[in-house]
Amino acid sequence: MMRELPCAEIHELEECLRELAEHHNLVSVNFAGTYPKKPFGETLQSFEAAVKSGKSRIAVIDADNRIIGFCKTDIDRGQGKIDYLVVLKEYRGKGYGDMLMNWALDLFKQCGVEQIEVKVADGNSAIRFYEKYGFRMNAHILKTNL
Repeated sequence: MMRELPCAEIHELEECLRELAEHHNLVSVNFAGTYPKKPFGETLQSFEAAVKSGKSRIAVIDADNRIIGFCKTDIDRGQGKIDYLVVLKEYRGKGYGDMLMNWALDLFKQCGVEQIEVKVADGNSAIRFYEKYGFRMNAHILKTNL
């Protein structure tokens, strides 16, 4: 079942965030082992603040009595951002990512968004998922650790 997540349940996204960090640590070409960038609790607090402010919305998919995927969207001055789109590994390939993406695209259309961005870690095969929806490379962002 897909639904929009109320602020009171944002803490339930931690399992998905943990799995995403593990995935990035496995696939990242240049920054494996550096995820998460900040503690999960801090990330979840920022999610709650963004949802309360109206900047963000979060949809989740529930299965087997837990959240098995979520999508967090941001809208700022008419620009859309898919900040997170995560489906737990054991549930991938069942159409849940498509459900979340379609929710996000519908939301953006309803809000008059004309351009959407998404960032994908270098080495993450999810880039093909986004390309399926028309996303294309716009820039290469280079980083270094000091």
